[in-house]
Amino acid sequence: MSPARAITLAVLCLAACPASAVAQAQEPSTRAGQIEQAQAAKVTHPYEPGQVEKVLNFVESTFVPGSGPHPFFESAYSGGGFTLGAGYNQFVSPYNTVDMRGSYTFKGYKRVEAEFTAPGLFNRRGTFSALAGWREATQVGFYGIGTNTSKGDRVNYGFTRPHASAQLAVRPTGGGLVVSGGAEVSQWDTGPGEGSAPSIETVYTPQSLPGLGAEPVYYHTQATVGFDSRPAVDYARRGGYYRVTFHDYADPDDLFGLNQVTYEAIQHIPILRETWVVSMRARVETATNKEGQELPYFMLPSLGGGSSLRGFSSWRFRDRNSLLLQLDWRAMINRYIDIALLYDAGKVTERSGDLSLNGLKSDFGFGFRLHGPASTPLRIDIMKANEGFHVVFASGAAF
Repeated sequence: MSPARAITLAVLCLAACPASAVAQAQEPSTRAGQIEQAQAAKVTHPYEPGQVEKVLNFVESTFVPGSGPHPFFESAYSGGGFTLGAGYNQFVSPYNTVDMRGSYTFKGYKRVEAEFTAPGLFNRRGTFSALAGWREATQVGFYGIGTNTSKGDRVNYGFTRPHASAQLAVRPTGGGLVVSGGAEVSQWDTGPGEGSAPSIETVYTPQSLPGLGAEPVYYHTQATVGFDSRPAVDYARRGGYYRVTFHDYADPDDLFGLNQVTYEAIQHIPILRETWVVSMRARVETATNKEGQELPYFMLPSLGGGSSLRGFSSWRFRDRNSLLLQLDWRAMINRYIDIALLYDAGKVTERSGDLSLNGLKSDFGFGFRLHGPASTPLRIDIMKANEGFHVVFASGAAF
């Protein structure tokens, strides 16, 4: 037989083989081979997220900083209630941005501001920001001074506050050490309050309550030294933050000047590869009036509201000194949702020497967080204290 005839006969034989024989030759002979074949088959069918995951992906991408419009849910002042707002963030260089934003609440609280941020200074070790804005609050609660005040003693006051500030924060070693400083000029124009509670001037006088009806201008300077090992400020499951901040509020009229110092410690302890996390916070604030001047009631350290004693109304307790202790246990349901058990305790005192663990006001409750890798766009806390239940709707981490 000639070579050409042999090749032709071989081709005809292969063409005549049953299709089942070819299929059997392609079947893997081992379990590993079957797994590899199954994985190869999946490649032809890409993963399609479900409807819930699509919604959560959209929420996460909406709150990731970037150029363009974005929601803005921060009220002009704590206690403003449900907040609606929006902003527009514009890159003015590869790293620097200008963000213009505003918000409004159903209680009539208003906030308008513009902020320039430069996060890449000193080889990305420094961040500079400059902000100018205007705020109005219409029914801020005041319950008297001290811890032993009554919920029924509430009166309301209002204010408007134009302000402009600049701040520089630097990590000099490139690690956790943080040093920052800033300056601000603002004017507090306080006045009568709105809402269901009596207005403040119907109960107090300037003689009985320093600062009533005052319109001080403040030249405010501050400096912070701290250590921050958290991966992000607005959502963290590990690391800690320890700081001391010094504030100087200078009144050019020498009427209402004061100094304030804040000591704060935050620690997140991960458990089971960060599936659970125990978060703890301790904070002490002290305020002292400058010699020959008065400490106005609206500048006193306070407790109560969405980020301190969460089971009490905003600004529920005020005095010259405050102590706050918080403990949260959070469990990750999925990469977007946490649930949490919450506990707060704290007190306010006239003298710093009375800041002890005796006579603390406390609350407890349950929380829900919708979050991204570095932000918390929605936080809902349902808290119980001796004055009843309190529900917190907020954006941003409590601490």
